[in-house]
Order: sequence, then structure tokens, then C-alpha cells
Amino acid sequence: MFELIVQMQLHTVKGYIQSIYIAEYAQGVMLLDGCCRADVGTVLRFVRDELKRPVTDLRLVMVTHMHPDHAGGAHRLRQLTGCVVATGYTERSWYQGVDGWLMHLSDIFLGLWMANRMGRPLKNIWYERTLRPDLVVADGDNLPQFPEWSVVATPGHTNGDISLWHQPSHRIYVADLIIKVRDDYRTPWPIFYPNRYRDSVAKVEQMQPAAVLLAHGGEIATEPHHRCFAVETPKVPKTHWRAIKLKFQNSLSRSEHAEHK
Repeated sequence: MFELIVQMQLHTVKGYIQSIYIAEYAQGVMLLDGCCRADVGTVLRFVRDELKRPVTDLRLVMVTHMHPDHAGGAHRLRQLTGCVVATGYTERSWYQGVDGWLMHLSDIFLGLWMANRMGRPLKNIWYERTLRPDLVVADGDNLPQFPEWSVVATPGHTNGDISLWHQPSHRIYVADLIIKVRDDYRTPWPIFYPNRYRDSVAKVEQMQPAAVLLAHGGEIATEPHHRCFAVETPKVPKTHWRAIKLKFQNSLSRSEHAEHK
């Protein structure tokens, strides 16, 4: 087992609005998530200049879910390197239909808003709202070419979120399952399926990982019942449409209150 652990080097690279995790092996390189479109050059430069390897050594790009900082660079990376793009099984495309088109636009604007909050320059993060994966994986599957890693289904944030479990080191990449802001651990935005989300957090906690890799917050060492697993999960969905509806209702209520004064 020790031999398996030392074969891999896990690199963390600062992305446009999230942490990028790159697993390096003698046989090739794997990107744990599809990152932003604006991160494509960052990933390729790291492979070429820091790892001193040809970019075609990028063999596998995982996509944990369809948000801009997790899927946005996948197609372009495949085009430039010939890598395999893999993602988890979903019952339907996340951004399908008119509602999906509007949500895709709003998620891109949210990504740019986050970049602005982080002091990042404005960059193009536009990407296709439908992923064309080479491979669809399911809960418990080992990853092709990198069998030390396996898939853990952790839906709730969206309909098909996956996490990636590194079996030898007992570390897990959870993407947006948990967000770290300064010293606080929070739930992501949005949460479409609160019950599934709650089950997903409990599922990861029960695995007792030695460390959790966050897309927003870096790597944190954990132990059973670590406070990162105590995030307060909502009882109802936290979505774009509910937020807009709530704001509208609050505005209406304030207007009615003002009229009665």
C-alpha cells in the first residue's frame, strides 16, 4: 500500500475561482475536475513547465458537476491534449430546457461575480451547457487508468455531483459538497436537493477520510466528526428561482406595508 501512495504526487494549483487538483503518476496525469475555461492555460502550463511533461500526458479529466468552475475547461482540454473526459451518471442534462438555459447564464454571471469578489481580472468563462463525456461513471467505479481512485456519488448541490476517493491515502475530493470561507464551513449555493445533500455529507463523514479536498477552501485534515461535516443543511431547496421569488415577495410586502402607513 505504501508503494501505491508514493507513486502519486497530488498537486494543488490556484485556479481562477477555485483550487485545481492534479494527480501525477508515471503513466500519466489526471485532473480531478474540469475547472474554468479560463484555467485551461494554467493547467497546460503547469503540466509542461512545472511537471516537465508533454501536455498529452494529461490522460483523464473528471467533471464532478456542470458548474462553470468544474466543467468549463473540459472540452477545450480534450481538444488540446486528447484526454478522456469522464463524469457521473445523471438522469437528465443539468442545463436542459429553457430553465436550464437561464440557469446556465446565471451560473456564469455568478462565477464572474465571485471572481470580482476575489479580486480576479475579468476573463472569459463561457462554456457549453451540455457536456459530451467520453465516459460516464457510477458510484463505486474505479477510474480508468487511475484505479487507486474511485467514484463516490454525492448529489444534492446538483442532480449528479460526484466525489473522488483516493483509496491508499484515504483522501477524498468533494468538489462543492462543503465550502470553506475563512475559518467557517458552509453549504454550497445552490442546493436543489436538500435531503440528498444531507445524506451525501453523512456518507462522506462515515467514510472517515484522513483529509478532505475542497474546491473552495483547499485540503483540510479531518478526523471523525470534524466540524466541516456539521454544516447546517437547509430543509428546503436553496435555488436561483426561490431566491428571486423570495426577494419579489419581500419587495411586495414592503410596498404594501408602506401603502398602509
